[in-house]
Amino acid sequence: MVPRNFWQRRVRDPLVAQLTQGITPEKIALTIAVGSALALFPILGTTTLLCFVVGLWLKLNQPIIQLINQALWPVHLPAIFWCVRLGERLLGAEPVNLPHLRSLIRAHPLEFMQQFGSAAEHAILGWAVVAPVYVAIMYFVSRQIARSVQRVKQDSAASQDHPVP
Repeated sequence: MVPRNFWQRRVRDPLVAQLTQGITPEKIALTIAVGSALALFPILGTTTLLCFVVGLWLKLNQPIIQLINQALWPVHLPAIFWCVRLGERLLGAEPVNLPHLRSLIRAHPLEFMQQFGSAAEHAILGWAVVAPVYVAIMYFVSRQIARSVQRVKQDSAASQDHPVP
């Protein structure tokens, strides 16, 4: 056997492992479900790292989880707003005036941090309540789709191996 060089051991092999990791229908479904929930975590600037860390921990497919994270950025801000409002309702808190927070960031940074902190807590609470149900629904839907795609691919491969005369 030919010894493996540095490039193969340190670059190519880890890259191939990441690209092919978690390619069963169940792992793909889990990647989609968890990745999409994490992509909507209501604190800006945290989702890429969150997806990466949780993806490593659960041995999910990194390219898929990061693709989902990036694909969901258009709905991220509306989801944050929705999570803030849900958290406020759950806690019975007064609604935060979000446009007012924008003006505070420049004029009174300390007051902004105080008010943003409560809005962030509300958002995280709202997300934490919805995320488990969302993950479960997305997992079961994605798993059915992934299994169907796998069956179609297997049927197609089988028909190519044994053409009908």
